[in-house]
Amino acid sequence: MGALSDLVVDRSVARAIPLSAHVDLTMRCNELCVHCYRVVEERPELTTSEVKALLADLARAGTLYLTFSGGEIFLRPDLFELIAEAKRLRFDLRLKTNALLVTEERARRLRALGVRQVDVSIYSVEPDVHDAVTKVPGSLARSLAAIERLVALGVGVKINCPLMRNNVGGYRAVRALAQGLGVPCGFDPMISARNDGDTAPVLLRIGRADLKRVLADTALNPAPLPASSPAVRPDLDEPLCGAGHNACYVSAYGDVTPCVALPIVCGNIRETPFAEIWRDSHDLRRVRSIRVRDLHTCSGCTASAFCTRCPGQALVEDGDLYGPSSAACEHALAGAELAGSSAVPASMSRAPTTADLVPAP
Repeated sequence: MGALSDLVVDRSVARAIPLSAHVDLTMRCNELCVHCYRVVEERPELTTSEVKALLADLARAGTLYLTFSGGEIFLRPDLFELIAEAKRLRFDLRLKTNALLVTEERARRLRALGVRQVDVSIYSVEPDVHDAVTKVPGSLARSLAAIERLVALGVGVKINCPLMRNNVGGYRAVRALAQGLGVPCGFDPMISARNDGDTAPVLLRIGRADLKRVLADTALNPAPLPASSPAVRPDLDEPLCGAGHNACYVSAYGDVTPCVALPIVCGNIRETPFAEIWRDSHDLRRVRSIRVRDLHTCSGCTASAFCTRCPGQALVEDGDLYGPSSAACEHALAGAELAGSSAVPASMSRAPTTADLVPAP
């Protein structure tokens, strides 16, 4: 199945088929997470009929993998109607939720409808740490109770744990919790700026020492780090990622972007059918045309083997879709140091400019 999956992905990229779609059903939420990158706007959210029409358009376009997210999706009174429609259209459906509103009855309905996986964020096994992130007292206990309900009913669950300065010390306990529940667990140290450019969440990112400790944990990263990085990148003719090639994002307000992390609005389904946006958008065509060789600094970087550059982070945080992502450069440097490599990200090894030499006030 691995080879078949790879073939499907490769063909979807080559033919620009939106194999994977991420749809936010609402931006409203019953938690106030300190690291959240979503931006609530004063626009009406998509109606039930508009979401159903979108799902039909996605099905016709070739989408297989569908994610419903938010905001908190269980705040939508029509959620189960939308889930039923998604399953009628034969999507492989995943939900992202804090699970505070997942009662026994709702868990049973999710199982009956055939939802493949429910992703729930757990920031710590310590209530004071988790609840400080969500700003909702008692949220850890409620989320864990919901996870246990889902697991008991045979619904697939995955625990996600974004790593921040205030919770990184407890990630092993979260992993042990997931193992005890028999569910997979993912950890992500790449806290992002908000989609409107507000960089406040970036201050929560873990430092290099913690990042190296996480990268060195073979339980999280079983694949060994590269022993070296090539002098010339072998991927110069490759696209940057799947965003806009075989993946897309539709906001709760109908905006279509290449990815939830790449907020280039290419159209709105209230004004233009999804298929037309996907096929004809100038911005989507531009994103699809970019190759690694077009990146003015990264294309010549000797630390590329350690890099996890996100085009969205480069654009939102550093202001340049074609430039380096400072977050990815820090990650690459930590990986290179950990591997004993002398490679340094190109953005960190450039000659100092006049501006760099001006003393701080």
